[in-house]
Amino acid sequence: MAKSFWMKQSRQENMIYLAVWALLFAAPLLSLYVRTVSDANLRFDWTEVFVVWRMFAVYLILFLIHNFLLAPMLVHGHRRIAYFSFVAVVMAAFVIYQCSSRPKDRGHRPDMTPRMEQPDWKRPPMDEPSMGEPQTGEPQMGEPQTGEPQMGEPPMGEPPMEFEGERPPMPDKRPPHEFRPSGAPPHIVGERDIMAIVVLILIFSANLGIKFYFKTRDDRKRLAELEKQNLEQQLEYLRYQINPHFFMNTLNNIHALVDIDPEKAKDTILELSKMMRYVLYEGNKQCVPLSRELDFIRHYVALMRLRYTDKVRISIDLPSEVPERQVPPLMLITFIENAFKHGVSYQHESFIDVKVTMEENKLRFSCRNSKAEKSNEEKGGVGLANVRERLKLLYNNDYTLRIDDTTDIYTVELIIPILK
Repeated sequence: MAKSFWMKQSRQENMIYLAVWALLFAAPLLSLYVRTVSDANLRFDWTEVFVVWRMFAVYLILFLIHNFLLAPMLVHGHRRIAYFSFVAVVMAAFVIYQCSSRPKDRGHRPDMTPRMEQPDWKRPPMDEPSMGEPQTGEPQMGEPQTGEPQMGEPPMGEPPMEFEGERPPMPDKRPPHEFRPSGAPPHIVGERDIMAIVVLILIFSANLGIKFYFKTRDDRKRLAELEKQNLEQQLEYLRYQINPHFFMNTLNNIHALVDIDPEKAKDTILELSKMMRYVLYEGNKQCVPLSRELDFIRHYVALMRLRYTDKVRISIDLPSEVPERQVPPLMLITFIENAFKHGVSYQHESFIDVKVTMEENKLRFSCRNSKAEKSNEEKGGVGLANVRERLKLLYNNDYTLRIDDTTDIYTVELIIPILK
């Protein structure tokens, strides 16, 4: 189970954990090395290092438990109650371990301080007469010679030290943790235990923060990938809608020419084959060279010229020199197709004007056509709706589409950015 969670973690996350713990375990070695270098009297003592490593090992074990077992409950499983319950159990076990491993209390501080005996020089002078003692000035056997200070007397020339009351107690040399005031209960959780718990909480919090960061990053990547796939699927669907719609109109034109002018019908089939080759090999790409797209427009307009008489004035203005730029395939032809479908009248004179110009990194396309009293097609509008959706998916808001629909003239103007 731990292996599966380790594999789920990203490589960057694993490297962060390894780097942090390696630095922590190397810290006591570096600290002791610096101390021995700065002080020649100190020796490198591995005992101190092992003591620190033992403390770090406890934190490392708890971190591994939290990282592989507890944190995934909250980060990936969203099991909040289970997570906090298990964390509470781990914290309680850690507190019990801390209390059992702290230095033992070696007893209470004594209630009575020892008193020093009264010094000899505080006792009555030796030269005071007492019953049964000789009064001669000669020193008795065992007495010190004149001029020598007796034991307990202050040195000659120094006044005797006077004490009022008892002698002050001597300071206790034991460490503070080896005693507590008389009658005080033992500490359940000491300052050392509280600091250890705080450190453990910080470790768990940092682990959660790192996991949430990488999970959020991975979720964003997956969302971006899903949006990209969805965009590609939508564009593919729109292309499949455009192509059958376009060929349906073209085949209708050829069907009309077969009875009217078979030779023109043959030329139309040749133009259609060139267009089909472009659609099959270029239409499924994200972008195509601008020159290929303009050639496709020329073939389409040439096909349309074969169908109509001189009553339909067709004007096409395309740049002769085209820079190496990329545009979406089959984007502009939809507007031209609608112009022929809705702007040509067999009873009245009509016109269609198509113009493409380049402005720095933008392409400007315009199409003007007269409006027939009745459309040549009973059904239509599918291609134009698809183009609107396609522009929105490809360029978001970085494009301009203006449509001016008056009583007699229908005008479309499109400005899109072009890529190198």
